[in-house]
Amino acid sequence: MTAVADAAVRTSPHFPTDPPARRRRGTVRERFPGLALPALVWYAVFMIGPVVAMLVIAFLSWPGMLVTPSWAGLANFQTVFADETFWAAVRNSAVQIVVGLPVMIVLAFLLAFYVVQKPRGHGVLRYLLFIPALISAPATAMLFYTMLNPDGLVNGVLRPLGVEGTAWLADPSTALGAIIAVELWSGIGYSAVLIAARLDGVDGEIVQAARIDGAGDWRIAWRMYWPIAREFIGVVTMLQFLSLLFNSAQNVLLLTQGGPGTETTTLAYLIYQKAFVEADLGYSQAVGVILFVIGLIGMGTIRRVLRATH
Repeated sequence: MTAVADAAVRTSPHFPTDPPARRRRGTVRERFPGLALPALVWYAVFMIGPVVAMLVIAFLSWPGMLVTPSWAGLANFQTVFADETFWAAVRNSAVQIVVGLPVMIVLAFLLAFYVVQKPRGHGVLRYLLFIPALISAPATAMLFYTMLNPDGLVNGVLRPLGVEGTAWLADPSTALGAIIAVELWSGIGYSAVLIAARLDGVDGEIVQAARIDGAGDWRIAWRMYWPIAREFIGVVTMLQFLSLLFNSAQNVLLLTQGGPGTETTTLAYLIYQKAFVEADLGYSQAVGVILFVIGLIGMGTIRRVLRATH
């Protein structure tokens, strides 16, 4: 009877027939269902691969694509940290982020709040806010060049008012501000449309109840809409932070080429300058590694500051 009972237990579907260590592992298809495996391969090759390549090149002495590189160790980083141009680029990038990013997000939020109140023509307004994102970088640069040159539109408006204009892109005191203005023009409308899409999901009955209780637009915007959309606004802020940090090179290249002096040289433009103009690939990628670390720290900080609180 005991042998029969043991056999019955062993043939039971709930009894493990193999030791845990010998259980069959899932197949690749089971581990990565659907399109997960191709997506992971693509991510590893085209996302992680360039980061690894950047890290490797940062430790090489590589004076040009046609020259055989040699190992440099930490020499590139020592050169970077001893370079005054690098510290000027750090300062300019910091000003871009500290001044430009809060202004962009606050104005974008206020625009989004206005749009979700559904004023007359709000549907058309959403499309108009997208216009800067539809204009190419060279066309945007040409537009602002014609506005900011000494005989441009801005000085033409200021002179009848008794204000003497300046060469906005060539004056050391205004050149970086002009670059920031271009980036604000390009980013505010796009960010406003994204934030408005989130604000549309706020329950209208709650807003109506607040208005009945005497809350005005300013209080509703900052005490209701902002907390509800806070986490999504954090995502938009991270996107614009990365854009300001990594994509500023195109406006600098097209409008000022880092000048006058180093007044508009940013970290992103410095990478371009060293890699494609001076052919110092090791230096450029050393700056790229530093910029990568700054980007990670910045995203973590934004995530912490603008995380959901409800």
